[in-house]
Amino acid sequence: MTAGNCRGGRYGLSTERAEEKGNGMGGHMVALTLWALLALELKHFLCDFVLQTEYQVRTKGIYGHLGGFIHSGLHILGTIPALLIFGATPKAIAIILAVEFVVHYHADWMKIAIDRVYHWGIDDQRYWILFGVDQLIHQLTYIGILFVLANGVI
Repeated sequence: MTAGNCRGGRYGLSTERAEEKGNGMGGHMVALTLWALLALELKHFLCDFVLQTEYQVRTKGIYGHLGGFIHSGLHILGTIPALLIFGATPKAIAIILAVEFVVHYHADWMKIAIDRVYHWGIDDQRYWILFGVDQLIHQLTYIGILFVLANGVI
Protein backbone atom coordinates (compact mmCIF):
# COMPACT_ATOMS: atom_id res chain seq x y z
CA MET A 1 0.00 0.00 0.00
CA THR A 2 1.45 3.37 -0.98
CA ALA A 3 1.05 6.70 0.73
CA GLY A 4 -1.18 7.79 -2.14
CA ASN A 5 -3.86 5.16 -1.58
CA CYS A 6 -3.64 4.69 2.19
CA ARG A 7 -6.89 5.49 3.99
CA GLY A 8 -7.26 6.62 7.57
CA GLY A 9 -3.91 8.32 8.08
CA ARG A 10 -3.29 10.75 10.88
CA TYR A 11 -6.03 13.07 9.67
CA GLY A 12 -8.25 10.33 8.27
CA LEU A 13 -7.76 11.49 4.68
CA SER A 14 -6.25 9.69 1.74
CA THR A 15 -3.74 11.64 -0.34
CA GLU A 16 -6.39 12.02 -3.04
CA ARG A 17 -8.89 13.53 -0.58
CA ALA A 18 -6.18 15.78 0.88
CA GLU A 19 -5.43 17.07 -2.62
CA GLU A 20 -9.14 17.67 -3.21
CA LYS A 21 -9.16 19.79 -0.05
CA GLY A 22 -6.34 21.95 -1.41
CA ASN A 23 -3.36 20.26 0.22
CA GLY A 24 -1.87 19.54 -3.21
CA MET A 25 1.15 17.67 -1.88
CA GLY A 26 0.68 14.02 -2.73
CA GLY A 27 2.63 11.13 -1.30
CA HIS A 28 5.12 11.14 -4.15
CA MET A 29 5.98 14.81 -3.57
CA VAL A 30 6.35 14.23 0.17
CA ALA A 31 8.69 11.31 -0.49
CA LEU A 32 10.78 13.34 -2.96
CA THR A 33 10.99 16.21 -0.51
CA LEU A 34 12.08 13.99 2.36
CA TRP A 35 14.68 12.14 0.26
CA ALA A 36 16.06 15.45 -1.00
CA LEU A 37 16.14 16.82 2.57
CA LEU A 38 17.98 13.70 3.73
CA ALA A 39 20.52 14.20 0.94
CA LEU A 40 21.00 17.86 1.97
CA GLU A 41 21.41 16.95 5.64
CA LEU A 42 23.97 14.23 4.87
CA LYS A 43 25.98 16.53 2.61
CA HIS A 44 25.90 19.24 5.28
CA PHE A 45 27.32 16.86 7.87
CA LEU A 46 29.97 15.60 5.47
CA CYS A 47 31.03 19.03 4.18
CA ASP A 48 31.01 20.86 7.53
CA PHE A 49 32.25 18.14 9.87
CA VAL A 50 34.03 15.39 7.94
CA LEU A 51 35.55 16.86 4.76
CA GLN A 52 36.32 20.35 6.04
CA THR A 53 40.08 20.68 6.35
CA GLU A 54 42.12 22.77 8.74
CA TYR A 55 43.08 24.90 5.72
CA GLN A 56 39.42 25.67 5.00
CA VAL A 57 38.71 26.47 8.65
CA ARG A 58 41.76 28.72 8.89
CA THR A 59 41.17 30.63 5.63
CA LYS A 60 37.41 30.79 5.00
CA GLY A 61 37.22 33.85 7.26
CA ILE A 62 39.53 35.79 4.92
CA TYR A 63 37.20 37.40 2.40
CA GLY A 64 37.95 36.16 -1.12
CA HIS A 65 40.38 33.46 0.02
CA LEU A 66 40.46 30.14 -1.85
CA GLY A 67 39.74 28.20 1.36
CA GLY A 68 36.25 29.65 1.64
CA PHE A 69 35.62 29.05 -2.05
CA ILE A 70 36.69 25.42 -1.71
CA HIS A 71 34.45 24.92 1.32
CA SER A 72 31.39 26.51 -0.29
CA GLY A 73 32.18 24.72 -3.55
CA LEU A 74 32.12 21.36 -1.78
CA HIS A 75 28.72 22.28 -0.37
CA ILE A 76 27.20 23.05 -3.74
CA LEU A 77 28.67 19.89 -5.27
CA GLY A 78 27.04 17.99 -2.43
CA THR A 79 23.72 19.67 -3.16
CA ILE A 80 23.55 18.30 -6.70
CA PRO A 81 22.25 14.84 -5.69
CA ALA A 82 19.34 16.43 -3.81
CA LEU A 83 18.47 18.52 -6.86
CA LEU A 84 18.61 15.47 -9.10
CA ILE A 85 16.40 13.51 -6.70
CA PHE A 86 13.88 16.31 -7.01
CA GLY A 87 14.18 16.34 -10.81
CA ALA A 88 15.29 19.97 -10.98
CA THR A 89 15.84 21.49 -14.40
CA PRO A 90 19.33 22.55 -15.47
CA LYS A 91 18.29 26.20 -15.11
CA ALA A 92 16.98 25.61 -11.57
CA ILE A 93 20.13 23.70 -10.66
CA ALA A 94 22.38 26.53 -11.86
CA ILE A 95 20.42 29.22 -10.01
CA ILE A 96 20.09 27.23 -6.78
CA LEU A 97 23.79 26.32 -6.72
CA ALA A 98 24.83 29.93 -7.34
CA VAL A 99 22.56 31.25 -4.58
CA GLU A 100 23.59 28.53 -2.14
CA PHE A 101 27.27 29.23 -2.82
CA VAL A 102 26.85 32.95 -2.09
CA VAL A 103 24.73 32.38 1.03
CA HIS A 104 26.97 29.65 2.44
CA TYR A 105 30.16 31.58 1.75
CA HIS A 106 28.90 34.77 3.38
CA ALA A 107 27.28 33.05 6.37
CA ASP A 108 30.57 31.32 7.19
CA TRP A 109 32.61 34.44 6.56
CA MET A 110 30.32 36.58 8.73
CA LYS A 111 30.43 34.05 11.59
CA ILE A 112 34.21 34.17 11.60
CA ALA A 113 34.27 37.98 11.21
CA ILE A 114 32.06 38.35 14.29
CA ASP A 115 34.14 35.83 16.21
CA ARG A 116 37.31 37.78 15.36
CA VAL A 117 35.86 40.95 16.86
CA TYR A 118 34.63 39.40 20.10
CA HIS A 119 37.07 36.49 20.59
CA TRP A 120 34.42 34.26 22.10
CA GLY A 121 35.76 30.85 22.97
CA ILE A 122 34.02 27.53 23.27
CA ASP A 123 33.35 28.20 26.97
CA ASP A 124 31.29 31.30 26.15
CA GLN A 125 27.58 30.80 25.46
CA ARG A 126 27.70 33.56 22.82
CA TYR A 127 30.13 31.43 20.78
CA TRP A 128 27.56 28.64 20.65
CA ILE A 129 24.74 31.03 19.82
CA LEU A 130 26.80 32.35 16.92
CA PHE A 131 27.60 28.79 15.83
CA GLY A 132 23.90 27.94 16.06
CA VAL A 133 22.86 30.98 14.01
CA ASP A 134 25.34 29.95 11.31
CA GLN A 135 23.92 26.42 11.25
CA LEU A 136 20.36 27.77 11.25
CA ILE A 137 21.12 29.90 8.19
CA HIS A 138 22.38 26.81 6.38
CA GLN A 139 19.31 24.78 7.36
CA LEU A 140 16.95 27.57 6.29
CA THR A 141 18.77 27.62 2.96
CA TYR A 142 17.86 23.96 2.48
CA ILE A 143 14.24 24.65 3.34
CA GLY A 144 14.30 27.50 0.82
CA ILE A 145 15.75 25.21 -1.85
CA LEU A 146 13.04 22.63 -1.28
CA PHE A 147 10.33 25.28 -1.21
CA VAL A 148 11.49 26.70 -4.53
CA LEU A 149 11.60 23.26 -6.13
CA ALA A 150 8.30 22.04 -4.69
CA ASN A 151 6.48 25.16 -5.85
CA GLY A 152 8.11 25.44 -9.29
CA VAL A 153 9.40 28.94 -8.56
CA ILE A 154 12.29 28.43 -11.01
